[in-house]
Amino acid sequence: MDKRYDYLIIGSGLSGATFARLALDKGKSVLVVEKRASLGGNIATSDVMGIPVHLYGPHIFHTDSKEAYDFFTSHVETYPFINSPLAFYKGRYYHMPFNMNTFEELWGVKTAEEAKAKIEEEVEKEGIEKPANLEDQALSLVGRTIFETLVKGYTEKQWGRDCRELPSSIIKRLPLRFTYNNNYFNDPYQCLPKGGYSKLIDNLLKGAEVRLGVDYLAHKAELRSLADKVIYTGALDEYFDYRLGELEWRSLRFETEIKPLSSFQGNPVVNYTDREPPYTRVCEHKMFDERLKKLPYTVVTYEYPDEFKRGKIPYYPINDAHNGSLASAYQALAEKEKGVYFLGRLANYAYFDMDDTILKAMDLFDAIEGR
Repeated sequence: MDKRYDYLIIGSGLSGATFARLALDKGKSVLVVEKRASLGGNIATSDVMGIPVHLYGPHIFHTDSKEAYDFFTSHVETYPFINSPLAFYKGRYYHMPFNMNTFEELWGVKTAEEAKAKIEEEVEKEGIEKPANLEDQALSLVGRTIFETLVKGYTEKQWGRDCRELPSSIIKRLPLRFTYNNNYFNDPYQCLPKGGYSKLIDNLLKGAEVRLGVDYLAHKAELRSLADKVIYTGALDEYFDYRLGELEWRSLRFETEIKPLSSFQGNPVVNYTDREPPYTRVCEHKMFDERLKKLPYTVVTYEYPDEFKRGKIPYYPINDAHNGSLASAYQALAEKEKGVYFLGRLANYAYFDMDDTILKAMDLFDAIEGR
């Protein structure tokens, strides 16, 4: 029986939308099915009184891949943006990432040699040779001052567990810069889309048929019959009706307020690294765009870590031994699904930056269609 579409894409986030654009540009017919009432997945933005609001946490496009950058910038107008978040701990601000500004704020040191000596002194004092958990790992890398001021509280809020209960593998390294450089990323290409990420998604999906508010897994037989190939970007375990067990995630919740102030915190992102307050960071959305800073009002979002359960949005995979083994078992099942391809962070139980998301969609398309 002839199919109505070449591709049925489940999910309209960056993975699904990128694959859709690649297929459409090759003359393929595409149907996109999205469970939510709006497009864009977790990079979706909404215009609030002229301010693009990141609905699911701030996203900064950054990459060292010219291919990913060219794809991104060819589908939406962008402007350069350097991410320089601040950390707030017990009434004081500290620069991020860890650089000479941070070390001067912590210890009053002025030179790289002084900062290195201070960190080495603290690391040596801990005497940890074989880190048994995340706390040990961090102390063996940066010492107690940086750990307790900038790592411990934030991490425990994010994961909902004491650092001594978390595996050391979560922190493989903690980047230290011995220059006065607040650029959070090292990548040569860094930018934001003018007007928000939803403009990018709209452009990527031009020419595709889109159905919103449709749960693919609830209508699987009917929808599967419409296309030759399915690109599935939803949760891996959910696709298989959790037959092997549930993969664990951390979730988030957001509280957004419009404030009658010209500025609330003077910076796009401030991380709260103490255990109190309960939120991990605050995003002031207009601060992402110089052209909006003169507005007499502002929009602020508080980001709270949250326990995940069915019905909530999964954000961060819990990459311990149990979940790794379970994910591998599900991936083995996925490989046997004829005509179905699993793409994106949910379908691969992995955290991807946006450039990785784009490149993986390109790789999959090339594998299916060829160059």
